[in-house]
Amino acid sequence: MTRALNRTTADLSSYPDLVVIYLGMRVNEPRGVRTLMSFGPKIRKSVEARPDGLLLHENLLFSLFPPHAGMRQYWRDFDSLERWARSLPHQQWWQQFLRDRGGTGLAKFAPVTPARGSLFSARRRLGMHEGSGPPPGIPEEELYQR
Repeated sequence: MTRALNRTTADLSSYPDLVVIYLGMRVNEPRGVRTLMSFGPKIRKSVEARPDGLLLHENLLFSLFPPHAGMRQYWRDFDSLERWARSLPHQQWWQQFLRDRGGTGLAKFAPVTPARGSLFSARRRLGMHEGSGPPPGIPEEELYQR
């Protein structure tokens, strides 16, 4: 007797602009352990607030040595993600992280290049018109004026 195959797939037709992001933070120096651990409760609280457009949040562990943890998130569209990223509390976390990475890093598999000009924001990296969304979390000129 053979069993009938019951193949299924996700119907994403209700989400034509779905955005899936993977974010990670790798410890690069001892103080990075504290930085990495401090983000867990902040992120959990933020997800529990159910931001508009966040469809699913999943925590991930990339490696134990060096410690490298992250998340995968599914957003209804880029505008929802960007609106959340540019609002409190995320905006404040990002501003602090840009000023001091706290012994952690975000890049692992691709060459690192300065995030300036057309590479400064996700909107610019995607070739989207600047000014059609919320203002940046921190203006490029303010960050690099030092």
